[in-house]
Amino acid sequence: MFGRAPKKSDNTKYYEILGVSKNASQDDLKKAYKKAAIKNHPDKGGDPEKFKELGQAYDVLSDPEKREIYDQYGEDEVNNGMGGGGGGHDPFDIFQSFFGGSPFGGGGSSRGRRQTRGKDVVHPLKVSLEDLHNGLSKKLSLSRNVICSKCKGKGSKSGASMTCPGCQGAGVKVSIRHLGPSMIQQMQHPCNECKGTGEAISDRDRCPQCKGEKVVPEKKMLGVHVEKGMQNGQRITFPGEADEAPDTVTGDVVFVLQQKEHPKFKRKGDDLYVEHSLSLTEALCGFQFILTHLDNRQLLIKSNPGEVVKPDQYKAINDEGMPMYQRPFMRGKLYIHFTVEFPDSLTPEQSKALETVLPPRTSVQLTDMELDECEETTLHDVNIEEEMRRKQSQAREAYEDDEDMHGGAQRVQCAQQ
Repeated sequence: MFGRAPKKSDNTKYYEILGVSKNASQDDLKKAYKKAAIKNHPDKGGDPEKFKELGQAYDVLSDPEKREIYDQYGEDEVNNGMGGGGGGHDPFDIFQSFFGGSPFGGGGSSRGRRQTRGKDVVHPLKVSLEDLHNGLSKKLSLSRNVICSKCKGKGSKSGASMTCPGCQGAGVKVSIRHLGPSMIQQMQHPCNECKGTGEAISDRDRCPQCKGEKVVPEKKMLGVHVEKGMQNGQRITFPGEADEAPDTVTGDVVFVLQQKEHPKFKRKGDDLYVEHSLSLTEALCGFQFILTHLDNRQLLIKSNPGEVVKPDQYKAINDEGMPMYQRPFMRGKLYIHFTVEFPDSLTPEQSKALETVLPPRTSVQLTDMELDECEETTLHDVNIEEEMRRKQSQAREAYEDDEDMHGGAQRVQCAQQ
């Protein structure tokens, strides 16, 4: 009796979980699994379900026999036993075996002793507005501690350690401070003899490479890619690239973008703003000028024939703002804020010449009698902001004087009673 051919089902899911193509090499699979597994490890605050899926996908695709069956018939046949039991994997065991123990520095399973998470290392990265507009790639050299390869993070040649005599293995010491009669303050601090580990290593048994420190310094180059349209304060994270330590989940290296102020352009979201000053002649009779953009393109900006630009007016150019993050072919607007510079004074001849071309004045005709009844005034220049500050200061002083007066009257009245 002939057996029924296995039914073909979806055979792309595992590749999508790892984020690789179907013709990915074993090296590609390892790199993809390593990056995703560290990021999604439950001890690092990741998604347990995602971590489980990653383990299952890597378990199947890293085995040539299972992968061949998966590519032909899909997930169901692998899990049914054709590939040696693809569904019975343990994601934590795969993680441990893949890294030869633990990339976070611990040798045991994460389900045994709970690992603490190491601190993230945060670096500010100063960038210009041009960098955020055009994109930037740069290599940065960082120093960090890594688990000693000679002793595998044990600190000793034999792999053994003893209880720290200073803290009796607690990793902390308690000190008592007398503050006064019957008053004491109890303080807890890390043990300085074992640096909070609770373990001690004899001088003879110390690892010759790390001198018992369990970690050694390492220089590492990180390629930082600032994408077009990124924002000030945005974070670029390198998972698991901070200092390593035994029994500790390695933290991340994080670069925080800090935009330097630009002398010409201001950014608001995906839009750019620029100030431009026109003479009165340009505002009334037309203008044109060249604006150098953040990518060094020369933009010709000009008014329409017969157009009058008013003071404090805004005009916009579509698609000349900032690229949108992860959608760099879409851009915001470029807004130009116009100010108009007026002449300080005009000669009588200039005034008459202007009156011949400008709309007539809407002046009210006053009789001599009406003028005689009016009081003549003199206008003078003021700084309105300075005037407002002066008035606020005077109001504060008057309020304080009023408070003092009322307070004094109440005190006198109480004295009389």
